[in-house]
Amino acid sequence: MAAKSFDVIVIGAGPGGYVAAIRAAQLGKSVAIVEREHLGGICLNWGCIPTKALLRSAEVFHLMHRAKEFGLKAENIGYDLDAVVKRSRKVAGQLSGGIGHLMKKNKITVVMGAATLPAKGKVSVKTDKGTEELSAPNIILATGARARELPGLEADGDLVWTYKHALQPKRMPKKLLVIGSGAIGIEFASFFNTLGADVTVVEVMDRILPVEDEEISNFARKQFEKQGMKIIAKAMVKKLDRAAPKVTAHIERDGKTGTMEFDTVISAVGIVANTEGLGLEALGAKIDRSFVVTDQYCRTGVEGLYVIGDATNGPWLAHKASHEGVMVAELIAGGHPHAVDPSSIAGCTYCHPQVASVGLTEAKAKEAGYQVKVGRFPFIGNGKAIALGEPEGMIKTIFDAKTGELLGAHMVGAEVTELIQGYVVGRQLETTEEDLMNTVFPHPTLSEMMHESVLDAYGRALHF
Repeated sequence: MAAKSFDVIVIGAGPGGYVAAIRAAQLGKSVAIVEREHLGGICLNWGCIPTKALLRSAEVFHLMHRAKEFGLKAENIGYDLDAVVKRSRKVAGQLSGGIGHLMKKNKITVVMGAATLPAKGKVSVKTDKGTEELSAPNIILATGARARELPGLEADGDLVWTYKHALQPKRMPKKLLVIGSGAIGIEFASFFNTLGADVTVVEVMDRILPVEDEEISNFARKQFEKQGMKIIAKAMVKKLDRAAPKVTAHIERDGKTGTMEFDTVISAVGIVANTEGLGLEALGAKIDRSFVVTDQYCRTGVEGLYVIGDATNGPWLAHKASHEGVMVAELIAGGHPHAVDPSSIAGCTYCHPQVASVGLTEAKAKEAGYQVKVGRFPFIGNGKAIALGEPEGMIKTIFDAKTGELLGAHMVGAEVTELIQGYVVGRQLETTEEDLMNTVFPHPTLSEMMHESVLDAYGRALHF
């Protein structure tokens, strides 16, 4: 059977792949997309979206307990974990269905199955009905990543969970250990802590949320501890002894190992790219610790083969994958797109309080040789934050003292994942402190703190 030919084949239908397919189709290319599990990938089905739905339930539950503060009455407050999970799955299902509609609308051929790359420009797909051969001069690999499993800490779905098990919990953990305090670990720690679990987080680095600015990390830690979370930094879970219904964790800290008992463990210790078994090495692609090595335009050095999203260089975020998908589609169509600049991609963590950042941390800016001006503004100085009953938080901005360039912005507090985009746009437009100072921010809003933080960097804060 002759191979079906296309201009572009995309492997993986997550936020990188499906967006790449849509943009290539908009640019007049014939496109096929291959997906082995669900349209929308991990992000829509098992990641970003369903976790936000769970966290929203936890946030509403938290607010119900604070009803009295707002002059309201809520009695016998409780939750139904199955119903919380059901809502989360429904949200994911609705969006996944939407991707199918977008594929039809853009006349993209969807092939469900597992792909391999037997030769340059060729894709072989194992489907339910057998093997389908496809060919295209341009192949975009968007196969994403999965949870990294450490030896001895492997998930079993019963006592030890990955994010997938945590999204559909069989039971409410009473005593929960979360291994790893990156975005995934902290979001689940926050969710289960809010619902009443006794949560301990173990982090190998010297602080939680280690990629964030140190001041923001420390602020977030104090808030989590105030909510009853236990945090053990500079520590390592060496092994887990499983004897249902409990797990004994051996935790090493300062050269000493102690044990603690839990009924549930969530392992969130990073990711591994889904790059094995595709035939990439045989084609000449370079792989470094599971990730395919690419240049700034996602080119692999193999003619016509591009890799985007979590299967290549970080930051491993859905919005970075989508943007790379658009960039590669435009490149294939003969355009001259800008390369994606990792330092202009915001990171967002949806714990309570939320954390968001873009650009350099204060330490990284100094390391890079900049003389910096740093501004801070606390939520307690903002009228809207107080009216919302959310006075805990801060906004920190970092400028180049010589040029006034905005080098980085870091936030912790209510709704900062929505606010950060203001600074992202600012960095994209190469804004200076003067532009930001001369911008009129609406009142009363949380965004006024962004203005005040900039003013503070130059000794001009008005409300604190």
